[in-house]
Amino acid sequence: MTIKVLLADDQAMVRGGLRLILEDQDDITVIGEAADGAEAVDLARRLRPDVCLVDIRMPRLDGIAVTRALAGPGVPDPLRVVIVTTFDLDEYVYGALRAGAVGFVLKDAGPALLAEAVRAASGGDALISPSITLRLLRSLAPARGGTAAEPAQPLSAREVEVVRAIARGRTNQEIGAGLFISVSTVKSHLATIQGKLRVRNRVEIAAWAWESRLMDGA
Repeated sequence: MTIKVLLADDQAMVRGGLRLILEDQDDITVIGEAADGAEAVDLARRLRPDVCLVDIRMPRLDGIAVTRALAGPGVPDPLRVVIVTTFDLDEYVYGALRAGAVGFVLKDAGPALLAEAVRAASGGDALISPSITLRLLRSLAPARGGTAAEPAQPLSAREVEVVRAIARGRTNQEIGAGLFISVSTVKSHLATIQGKLRVRNRVEIAAWAWESRLMDGA
């Protein structure tokens, strides 16, 4: 099944590069391009792509506002938004995470990771570039004062291990291999963790881990 992608970036050269990378994949096609945030929201609502790749800084509406409009709390039938950014935009990326983004990819991450992020988002999962997880969330969580909400129920020791692995940017396969459990068991733990933390995806699990200081010294 072909994954339909919408590109939103104010630089035509960047959009062209992303299109070339994605359409080189047999299972991905680009169905639209937007040069600013307002156009991105309009096109996304009309075209209903499987995944929206959104730049963080754009005219009219920035990536955070676009993400909130398409995937934020209270949005009926939210779309899947992946932020494509550069690392020096830390606080913007963090804001997009809280607005509902399901992935972050650095613009220089390479074609393989970009395609993987699109596939993960399309499949209902999320992919965070490990460098973003380890550097961005680690640096921002202390500044926010460790204000994470308490879980609805305490996490088990194994669930804490899974949360820490997610916060380090590990994939389900890597978590399974590291903990000597199957991928299906990892997914089961993820579902339970999301319920206990009252979060929507693994990106928000990672954010919670850093905000709650669970990663201090990890």
